[in-house]
Amino acid sequence: MTSQFTEPQREVLARLAKRYVWWESPEQALHFPQRVIAHVMNIGDWDGICTLVAALGTDPLKETLETAVIGQFSPRSWSYWHYRLGLVAPGASPPPIPSRRTA
Repeated sequence: MTSQFTEPQREVLARLAKRYVWWESPEQALHFPQRVIAHVMNIGDWDGICTLVAALGTDPLKETLETAVIGQFSPRSWSYWHYRLGLVAPGASPPPIPSRRTA
């Protein structure tokens, strides 16, 4: 997923990673840009979210939801992003959030 981003987009992701993936260096975090995107989508403030959408558009955000792993999103963020990105019609329920399944 990293190679699909332009250098200016990678710079924005690095700035966001510094704030939202604080336990790694931005360079390390950019090895997994989907994780950076997911963290901003899940815990980002308004400025972070606006920066992310302005820099990347909505397709990478939709892809992040489609490939989300357990624990990346709170139920509230999961629902919000499905509605905001038009993946769910108003009044419809979003798909189940990724969770562990036992046999």
